[in-house]
Amino acid sequence: MVDSRRRHRALEILFLVPAVAYLVLFFGYPVAKNLVMGFQEYTTSTFYTGEAPWVGFANYSAVIGSSVFGKALLNTAVFTVASIAGQFVLGLGIALYFRRRFPLSGLLRSLILLPWLIPLIVASAIWRWILDQDNGVLNRVIPGNPGWLTSTSLALIACIIVNIWIGIPFNTTILYGGLQDIPTDLYEAAALDGATGWRAFRYVTWPLLRPVVNVVLVLGLVYTIKVLDLILGLTRGGPANATQTLATQSYHLSFVEFDFGQGAALGNILIAISLVFAFVYLRGVRREA
Repeated sequence: MVDSRRRHRALEILFLVPAVAYLVLFFGYPVAKNLVMGFQEYTTSTFYTGEAPWVGFANYSAVIGSSVFGKALLNTAVFTVASIAGQFVLGLGIALYFRRRFPLSGLLRSLILLPWLIPLIVASAIWRWILDQDNGVLNRVIPGNPGWLTSTSLALIACIIVNIWIGIPFNTTILYGGLQDIPTDLYEAAALDGATGWRAFRYVTWPLLRPVVNVVLVLGLVYTIKVLDLILGLTRGGPANATQTLATQSYHLSFVEFDFGQGAALGNILIAISLVFAFVYLRGVRREA
């Protein structure tokens, strides 16, 4: 009996080895390498000489003290909060609408996934054409010919709108699945007590949907705070750093200025911010529960 248990345990470990090796190789190593690079003077010459002098916190001091950091941090916060709020509210509204059975509801649920399935670089190219100041489709129906991607006051708003459009399908799909798990008997019992419409949503739907909402918001935060290709495809961080975020600035430092040490340092700051927000939110949710 003991030998059988040991063989079973060894077999379980054997099946876990490929997954653990994959995580260590493709997730663990890049994160550890990025952490180390943040404390080194890592430039293009390092690839030839192999020399990356240790500079301590100099990279962090340089990126935090730069004139772009404050603007990028503010843009990241506005972009993340506005995108998550817009995606969640619209996604929840659509999910609630699709709870009702009506003709072609299944087809429409399938079509709403299209923005999520399109590669971000393709979506950004399409929206760049739509929002073009001179030849864009949108400016043909809106008077005033505003420069959506060239105005410092509109560029970030345009990026947020596009990101909301892309994120709605994910929110709708996850929230719709959560709504399907709520028993209809509860609504019938609530209706007998006079809880219908908004009251049914407040006292039945929302409390039972909270676990799904927590997952959607945390995943939305982790995804949105690091959005890169969408902004690069639309504005490249411009005009005048109006859409520059921590992610795009990290990319600029690493692959435009080729200062990989400072780029890694800014990336590590972004990771730390994501972890702090996720930890605080999940801790607050746990306390409420």
